[in-house]
Amino acid sequence: MAEHRSMQRGALLDAARSLLSEGGTEALTFPALAERTGLARSSVYEYFRSRGAVVEELCEVDIPVWAAEVQAAMEREATPEAKVEAYVRTQLALVGDRRHRAVVAISASELDAGAREKIRAAHGGLVTVVVDALDGMGHERPRLAAMLLQGVVDAAVRRIELGAAEDPQAIIDATVAMALGGVRG
Repeated sequence: MAEHRSMQRGALLDAARSLLSEGGTEALTFPALAERTGLARSSVYEYFRSRGAVVEELCEVDIPVWAAEVQAAMEREATPEAKVEAYVRTQLALVGDRRHRAVVAISASELDAGAREKIRAAHGGLVTVVVDALDGMGHERPRLAAMLLQGVVDAAVRRIELGAAEDPQAIIDATVAMALGGVRG
C-alpha cells in the first residue's frame, strides 16, 4: 500500500512539474492535477493540503537534484575559473529541463512564506557552492560576489525563458564572459 501511495505521490509531483512548466503557477490547480493523474480531486487532497504544499515538496525534491548537477560539473573542473564557468553554464543548460522550469515558475509566483523560505535556502546552497571557487580566485568578498554572480545567472535564465531575440547559446556565452570578467574584477 505504501508503495502505491508513493507512486501516486510521484505521479502528482510529475503532473505538477508539467503544469508549472507549461502554464506557470496559475496552471497548478487541484482539478488539473486530478485530471492529469486520473485521480479524484478528493484523492489529491489526501496527498497535499494545498498548492503551497505541492510547491514545497517540489522544491524539496527538485532543487537539491539540480544543485547536485551544478556541483558535480564544478567538481570536474581543476581551476577556480573553470569551476565558476561550470557553475554558470550548467545552470543555464538546465533552463529547458522541466524540473528547472517548474522551479523558475515557482520562484516567480506569489507563495506562502514557507515555500519562499525553502526556495531561498536551496538557492543559498547553490550560491555557497561557488563561494569557494571565488575565494580560490582571490576575491576579496567571495560571498557578495557569489550573490551578484547568481543575479547575473538569474537574469540570463529569465532571458532564455522569455525566448529572447538572441540565440540561447549567445546568451550563455555572454553570461559566462560577463561572469568571468566580473569576478576577475
